[in-house]
Amino acid sequence: MARTSPVNRRWLPLNALRAFDAVGQRLSFTAGAQALNVSQSAVSRHVISLEELLGHKLFDRSGQTLVLTAAGKALLPEVSKSFDRLEQTMNAICANPNANRPIRIHIPPTLLQQVVMPMIQAFRAEHPEIRIDISSSGAVGLPSNETDMAIVFDRPNIDDRVTDLLWMVRVAPVSSPQTAERHAGKSLEAFLADNDLLHVKLEDQPRGLLWSTFANQCRITLDADRGLAFDSNALAVSYAMNSDGVALADIDMFAGEIAAGQLVVPYDTVINDGFGYYLKLRPDDLADPTISLVRSWLIAHFAARQSDSADAE
Repeated sequence: MARTSPVNRRWLPLNALRAFDAVGQRLSFTAGAQALNVSQSAVSRHVISLEELLGHKLFDRSGQTLVLTAAGKALLPEVSKSFDRLEQTMNAICANPNANRPIRIHIPPTLLQQVVMPMIQAFRAEHPEIRIDISSSGAVGLPSNETDMAIVFDRPNIDDRVTDLLWMVRVAPVSSPQTAERHAGKSLEAFLADNDLLHVKLEDQPRGLLWSTFANQCRITLDADRGLAFDSNALAVSYAMNSDGVALADIDMFAGEIAAGQLVVPYDTVINDGFGYYLKLRPDDLADPTISLVRSWLIAHFAARQSDSADAE
């Protein structure tokens, strides 16, 4: 029977929640018990007591493997996040009792290198008391690691996160001046066919996704899978600047290199491919004044950067 009265924080079953977290992360009562260095029967009793408190099963035990129920899927990330924060904060206090907990931010590598690094320096000058831990990966959408907020490279979507658009991507083929000169006079389709395509590795996405999107919008035929692949757009553009090959790059993000003549845009084919950079965080985290401050600061400074880029055109 579902519970009708609310759960009171004074009576939160911490041992049962810890057991549920250990089992849920591993989908195994045996592995969960080993992780906590207790008996399997003790872990099982704790999980059962938590299920009785909630009035809902947290695991489906009917098959050969343990499966989280809908209730279990809703509860596990919140429990894990809470324990992660407690662990991190307690370790931070042990190391320095006067320090605040670091704010964990995920930022895609090229955006971090090209845009956010100077912003971080400015933020630190304004708010030296706030500590920030930065992680980076080539994920499309939310990263796999636990963060307080994440700037993600993705197309627009709806989920349970507070989402703010920071930067809409405008892409075009770019190359070194020498590469463009050698192929001057060719059509865009011929130019791309006669040069290596430089790709960005996107986790769990097809190798040629971005080039295929570009070719479809420009209505040209292109073998979008050939060429070289790099871990970040910054590396692909660096290769294009210093060697052969054509990268697909955000012309606003690399405006400095284009203005300096290190990088050229041989064709007037700038497209919006639907991707952008979005700031995402959990609604409950807006109650944290430090997280709320960092969010507002990032939104304001990205808006200022975009405004400056528009004025320069």
